[in-house]
Amino acid sequence: MAFIKMHIELIASILSGILILIAFTLELQQYATLSAVIYILAFGIGGYAKAKYGILKTIEDKQLNVEILMILAAVGSSIIGYWTEGAILIFIFSLSGALETYTMNKSKKEITSLMKIQPETAWLVRDNQTVLVSLNELNTGDSIVVKPGERVPVDGVLQKGQTAVDESAISGEALPVSKYKADELFAGTVNLSGTITMEMTKPSTETLFQKIIDLVQSAQSEKSPSQQFIERFEGRYVKVVILVFVLMLFLPHYVVGWDWNTTFYRAIVLLVVSSPCALVASIMPATLAAISNGAKNGIIFKGGIHLENLSMVKAIAFDKTGTLTRGKPEVTDFVIREGADPKLAMARIAGIESQSNHPLAKAINDFVVSKGITPVPNLMIRDVPGNGLKATINKEEFLVGKPKFVGESLAESFEDGLLEKLANQGKTVTFVRDGEGILAAMALKDTVRDITKATIDELKKAGIYCIMLTGDNHKTAGVIAKETGVDDYIAECLPADKVDELKKLVKKYEYVAMTGDGINDAPALATATTGIAMGEGTDIALETADVILMKNDLSRIAYAIRLSKKMQRIVKQNIFFSVAVIVLLIISNFFQAITLPLGVIGHEGSTILVILNGLRMLNRNV
Repeated sequence: MAFIKMHIELIASILSGILILIAFTLELQQYATLSAVIYILAFGIGGYAKAKYGILKTIEDKQLNVEILMILAAVGSSIIGYWTEGAILIFIFSLSGALETYTMNKSKKEITSLMKIQPETAWLVRDNQTVLVSLNELNTGDSIVVKPGERVPVDGVLQKGQTAVDESAISGEALPVSKYKADELFAGTVNLSGTITMEMTKPSTETLFQKIIDLVQSAQSEKSPSQQFIERFEGRYVKVVILVFVLMLFLPHYVVGWDWNTTFYRAIVLLVVSSPCALVASIMPATLAAISNGAKNGIIFKGGIHLENLSMVKAIAFDKTGTLTRGKPEVTDFVIREGADPKLAMARIAGIESQSNHPLAKAINDFVVSKGITPVPNLMIRDVPGNGLKATINKEEFLVGKPKFVGESLAESFEDGLLEKLANQGKTVTFVRDGEGILAAMALKDTVRDITKATIDELKKAGIYCIMLTGDNHKTAGVIAKETGVDDYIAECLPADKVDELKKLVKKYEYVAMTGDGINDAPALATATTGIAMGEGTDIALETADVILMKNDLSRIAYAIRLSKKMQRIVKQNIFFSVAVIVLLIISNFFQAITLPLGVIGHEGSTILVILNGLRMLNRNV
């Protein structure tokens, strides 16, 4: 029942189409009365939703709309005996309405998926005990305990303990951030290691995570310039047609001297030939064909308006982590102290790292295993939150972690200042220290996708400005920007900062796309004229975006832009042609140069031609 209720408009439209086919078949077999009854049934089933919407909208806005015009045109066709034309008109219009409703229902899921990530409870410290309470019971200044693996429930500062926090939900940064006393903590981020106590500094309704939700809702409520233009055009078009139709019912009789039968006949013909059936067909088939073409090529468009907007894009903003880069740290350098046994050292290091669930540790372990080296098994280690690992092998102590943990001066002097060189390349360096000093240094980096630079180059050649927005520090962002070839970059961006930058770009370029994959990108995706999400991104990014790149293939952006520009050319051709035919038919009707059958042939013929022209979008060679 739920499925039927959700898709009732689409079911009614399909049923109306089936009834039209049955009625048309009966009409060919000379069952005129029965076919008329079935046509009326098709009118009622297919046109009910649009008729109801059109009437209520007319009453609400105190202005006629296209829905009313289409209904009048269909009724006018049936009055003069052209049931098939009227029924097809209703069918096409009801189908477009069903697809529109389906898209709107899908878009409502995005905020729900985002809300699931926000914690609903917290461990409140009360009378030296921890009590699980609802976020609504918390007040600014409360002390809250956050255990390993839990999400931080509210914004605040660290009071006791130290840990590593996954802030990718806020900043997009792939690598965990170490947190010490007095450091800021954000709601929605994940505590990876140590148990900590934090002080709440903001109400749950004012957290950074809640602001992300508010930004998405705000951006989605704003209508695009194209949508506003369509609404203005719709009202004017209907007013003109209705006015001319009413005048045609009376004026020709008194001004030109037509008899009443001719006057009424010509007025009905006018209503039929001026109905926007061809105009609707100018856009819908081309749009659906373009969407189908995109799907076959790994691009999902959520609607025709996004194809239109994409064709006019002059600037594209890119998130870094998971978009321009792979989103996972990879070992780029593995340097072992001269004189040490490389295989033994790597086996021991992998054995230590295999006991940790830290992303850097996993990357190091995977790198060693890929070299065909088996990690030393069953090592006893101790996690030192925010710093690294301690292990004892054959009574010898090993330290694995950041420079400060293993000895900053030793780390800085290892291999003639290797640390500074690697850090300047935007890499994170992990050191291993044994009884003799620094044993090894491993550099890790979120590497750029293979296709990224070629894609950026192609977009720049097309005259599109490319900029990277990232939560990373300036040094890392600068290195990635140089590798990818983007025109500019802005580092250390929080979600609100990305929205601000997008607004600046929209003000300057008007049509701007944003490409991202994380929760933190959702507000920017919604703010941009066209939001583009990576196929392996978070649910909220996929729901918020207007276009989705399946298989995370960045090269599809350039293809999508070419596809959208071709569709716009075809749509403009169709609109010009269909309007020209309508104008020609209206003028011919006024001079009584066409009969109703010729008017129908001209009207339906132009519709068929624009549909065939639109189907050229199915050609995969764009």
